[in-house]
Amino acid sequence: MTTARDIMTPDVTCIGAQETVLEAAKKMTELGVGALPICGTDNKLKGMLTDRDIVVKVLGQGKDPAEVKAGDLAQGEAVTIGADDSAEEILRTMSEHKVRRLPVIDGHTLVGIVAQADVARALPDPKVGDLLEAISA
Repeated sequence: MTTARDIMTPDVTCIGAQETVLEAAKKMTELGVGALPICGTDNKLKGMLTDRDIVVKVLGQGKDPAEVKAGDLAQGEAVTIGADDSAEEILRTMSEHKVRRLPVIDGHTLVGIVAQADVARALPDPKVGDLLEAISA
């Protein structure tokens, strides 16, 4: 059985909830990623911050990215997947919540991210097609 741990990208870098969106954008640029998990001072996951969030919720609303905190953009409880959850559970969760990236949790510790591209590389084409259709709908 293929698990989240098998297909995730490990060594995830968080943006602190108290760091600014500008700092997050710089970190995304350095890492070549479009999303970062938002972690609190307790190192617990608070949410996800995407490049789209920065554009729509900060720049598009005329806010200063050097003033807005990453934690201000965390909305509700983050959708996650357990490290030992199956590929089918990843597909179900991504489809149900219409998300392209899932933080991978082992206990209470963030251990990786499963992105849509990771799923596409690891699973058979028909399942990936169903996922893409569900997320895009």
